[in-house]
Amino acid sequence: MPVQFKDYYEILGVERGDSEAEVKKAFRKLARQYHPDVARNKRDAEEKFKEVNEAYEVLGDPTKRKRYDELGADWKAGAEFRPPPGWQPFGEGAFRTAGQGAGYEFHFGGTGFSDFFEQIFGSMGRGGAGERSGRSMFSEQECAGRGRDVEGDILVTLEEAMRGSVRSVTVRHDSRTQTYQVKIPPGVTEGQRLRLAGRGEAGSGGGVSGDLYLRVRLARHPDFDVRHHDLIYEAGLSPWEAVLGTNLLVPTLSGRVNIKIPSGTQNGQKLRVRGRGLPQRGGGSGDLIVVARIEVPSRVTDPERKLWEQLARESRFNPRD
Repeated sequence: MPVQFKDYYEILGVERGDSEAEVKKAFRKLARQYHPDVARNKRDAEEKFKEVNEAYEVLGDPTKRKRYDELGADWKAGAEFRPPPGWQPFGEGAFRTAGQGAGYEFHFGGTGFSDFFEQIFGSMGRGGAGERSGRSMFSEQECAGRGRDVEGDILVTLEEAMRGSVRSVTVRHDSRTQTYQVKIPPGVTEGQRLRLAGRGEAGSGGGVSGDLYLRVRLARHPDFDVRHHDLIYEAGLSPWEAVLGTNLLVPTLSGRVNIKIPSGTQNGQKLRVRGRGLPQRGGGSGDLIVVARIEVPSRVTDPERKLWEQLARESRFNPRD
């Protein structure tokens, strides 16, 4: 079935030849603009935020970007798209139930990425429910009449992972549409499955319904990367701040904190702020890891150049010794 082609370069406002750094900068600007926590129009902002996240999910990953570019530059936004031969088609939020011969499709609203993304890069292409062998975790006798389980993805912001939230998910199966409230507990992690008991495929012969599982996909954040429960933040430093040391206000998911940059800080050096990461289900929280990135000015004024030249004459530092 044809789906709508997504021009990810147009969505982020970048060119095909732009560098990884330029793509990341464009994403960060748009993600801050459309983040649901700051935008006035929550509904429109959430959809735009998902779209920007989807574009960066592809263009921010060299492997996915190469695969996307292989589709060719002739497609235009809004065109009907059919994948080239060899590309397995799986529809967005269209997740087949587990098991051989399952002829049902469930479409989820308000959960994750577009039809186009799921068809080319989605979870089904990575070994989701539709590719299972037909052997379930239950024996045939135990599962007699039980409806099959259904799986899909749900996009969760780091703020939701921090404090928890309740989200509406619309499930369409054939002509039936139902809306469920999904509780996202604090501390959810990438790949974790949220279970909605009895919301999967209906059972047969009076059997119980299967379950609906939503796999958590953590949305990209304009400021932080995630490693387990730690948040990674890159802090830009001027050469003199790295040499002399300074105090720096850095963001967290619960407000800014002041940290001390020690004198002699090296590029790539990591500073740990304990307990400022994501919550852990067993209690406690991860840490905020601040990574120093020393930036050098690309242009200097004449007075500044004279000061740099004076420093070069007087300094005994030689990085090649």
